[in-house]
Amino acid sequence: MTREAALAVMIGVAVLLLATLAFAWWRRARRDAGLVAPVGEPPADAAELARWSGLYVATTVHDQPLERLAVRGLGFRSRAVLTVTDRGIGLELPGSPAYFLPVAQLVAADQSQVVIDRVVERDGLVRLVWRIDGERLVDSYLRPQDVSAKTVADSIRPLIPSGSDA
Repeated sequence: MTREAALAVMIGVAVLLLATLAFAWWRRARRDAGLVAPVGEPPADAAELARWSGLYVATTVHDQPLERLAVRGLGFRSRAVLTVTDRGIGLELPGSPAYFLPVAQLVAADQSQVVIDRVVERDGLVRLVWRIDGERLVDSYLRPQDVSAKTVADSIRPLIPSGSDA
């Protein structure tokens, strides 16, 4: 086989691989099209309890940390600012609208080590379990920048309604 033929085969394989990846993401986005994150700012009368910056990692199917959801605005890793208020959790991602999870949607806050393409030290991620459409549970993962994941999870837990089960 000549060099040109080998190069053509390699390019063909790369194009096929990229097309397969694009098709898989398109199918995932179509599957998750009905899932809508709650867009909005915290209520004006909400008292800010804490605010941290960090990295938004992913939103996944509940208890399936390798099954990413293609929720509009929450499909990709990004820098983030997490605001804990007495009325819920605010999440600001550059280039996306602000998201606000009211207390009624919160189910649990704990720590994790692995999600999708991110493996960190033990309990280095915050896992926030919430209801996306009133019923379906999803897990959103955040990597705090200047504080421990335990500190962030501990600040969210008092907001969780007592009847919530993850």
